[in-house]
Amino acid sequence: MIDLQNKIAIVTGAAQGLGQGIAEKLASLNAHVVVSDVNQEKAEQAVSTIIEKGGSAEAIACNVANKEEADNLIKKTVEQHGSLDILVNNAGINKDGMLHKMSDEDWQSVIDVNLTGVFNTMQPASHYMRGAGSGSIINISSASWLGNVGQANYSAAKAGVVGITKTASRELGKKNVTVNAICPGFIETDMTRAVPEKVWDTMIDKIPMGKAGKPEDVANCIAFLSSDQANYITGEVINVGGGMVL
Repeated sequence: MIDLQNKIAIVTGAAQGLGQGIAEKLASLNAHVVVSDVNQEKAEQAVSTIIEKGGSAEAIACNVANKEEADNLIKKTVEQHGSLDILVNNAGINKDGMLHKMSDEDWQSVIDVNLTGVFNTMQPASHYMRGAGSGSIINISSASWLGNVGQANYSAAKAGVVGITKTASRELGKKNVTVNAICPGFIETDMTRAVPEKVWDTMIDKIPMGKAGKPEDVANCIAFLSSDQANYITGEVINVGGGMVL
């Protein structure tokens, strides 16, 4: 049984969808969860849901693409609670388009949030965790890091997440800090449910298990990696996609 009692966790992009599912899971295992998102109102709503279910949480607004805000997120959490045990970098956006048509703005904005945003939170978190001699960082990459038509910006960013994960695991291993990445496959959220039925069916056909995943499927993996049971697992890239990527 996983118990995250007395652990302080930050989940970015946690106001809805996959991030909210992750935050709720960690809270259900007794972690205190900082729900971080650019949308403060939705973050507060997510916190209310967690508290209603008996969990412990608070909301801190943060645009991870802004270095000052990311620094403040880590600093404020440590100042208020005296520790930071778990960092889940989930915040992300997508602005899809074919390479030859992609605007500079669409390229840069996805890189800023999905890759630089991960660096922006990992760097201050690593300062604290190195000193504490413990901690777990879990970065959400994507099956798209292997390449996906119409996602040059997103794929590049998610491949970069894999790279920074592996590098950080080498740098922080001696400090007893684990760093891993999860690559979700096709996960059922409000966003994916909004795609046309034909697109949905095409995606399902690519999955050996024949179904979309649930946010809790990803959250369960994160819960394990966040726990003391996984304290000798680092530098790994784990696919949670029903066999979509083999």
